[in-house]
Amino acid sequence: MNDQSLLFDLPGPRARRRERIGNVTGIVVLAALGVWLIAALAAKDQFTAARWAPFLTASAWGDYLLPGLWATLRAAAVALVAAFVFGVVFGLGRLADARPVRWVSTVVVEFFRAVPVLVLMLFFYFMFSQVPFVPSTSAAFWGVVTALTLYNGSVVAELVRSGIHSLPSGQREAALAIGLTPSRSRRLIELPQALVAMMPAMISQLIVALKDTALGYIITYSELLAAGSLLGSAKANLIPALMVTAAIFVVLNFGMSWAAQRLADRLSRRTSEQMSTFTGIATAADVADIPAPAGPVPPDPGRSGRRRRR
Repeated sequence: MNDQSLLFDLPGPRARRRERIGNVTGIVVLAALGVWLIAALAAKDQFTAARWAPFLTASAWGDYLLPGLWATLRAAAVALVAAFVFGVVFGLGRLADARPVRWVSTVVVEFFRAVPVLVLMLFFYFMFSQVPFVPSTSAAFWGVVTALTLYNGSVVAELVRSGIHSLPSGQREAALAIGLTPSRSRRLIELPQALVAMMPAMISQLIVALKDTALGYIITYSELLAAGSLLGSAKANLIPALMVTAAIFVVLNFGMSWAAQRLADRLSRRTSEQMSTFTGIATAADVADIPAPAGPVPPDPGRSGRRRRR
């Protein structure tokens, strides 16, 4: 019996036939919508050479797209690192034994998780525009970074908390049994496993954070979407410019997802090796190095035959 049969009954012949009909119908509908969209854009002269020729010039990339791409990557990199640190700190704070720490962490996480990221972005943009220690030219950048940090960090904190809760209780009990304190068990044993287990969800959240940098367009931050829109207005090819901008976002998200998955696989291997060494529990790799125990010696046929003749 496989896992699929445990969750629901396997579809019968009629159900499989309906599934195939639904899949084919969906593919046909999507293909028809795609053809209709391409035909509509072609009727509006959006695929002519004059519309796409500006993307072959150096000024389109050097003056618009590459500066916008750099602004997007800069804001996303700072926000992602800060959100990860924020999420780990407040995720552990929500699991702390001290009630004040747990209550404060819960209020902070639930508040920033509930407020829309655009509202946070507008609030911090106008706040940084009023404070004297932030240059007026950097207010939009710090508004984007702060809003993305607080919102995505709150989501990461919940992922950390749920990841630690999902671990078997034997992990914590084994750590306490060998003399670790509860805090050291959480930091050294449970947190690394929780981060690896929640890595797919974290990757999805980090991709969301990267795409949310486009909201900085509303507070005049010159990121990739703003640069693409400006290029489209300057060259009178707004739809091709948005298509190119969307393609760059797809490549960025695909590359980040691929790199994060490679990192998750590497962390998973390293964590399993460290845990087997630390706890002293032999794994399948360790068993291969253990010599086979000496078994009973098979009787010598010649000697046993002589004993029977006597």
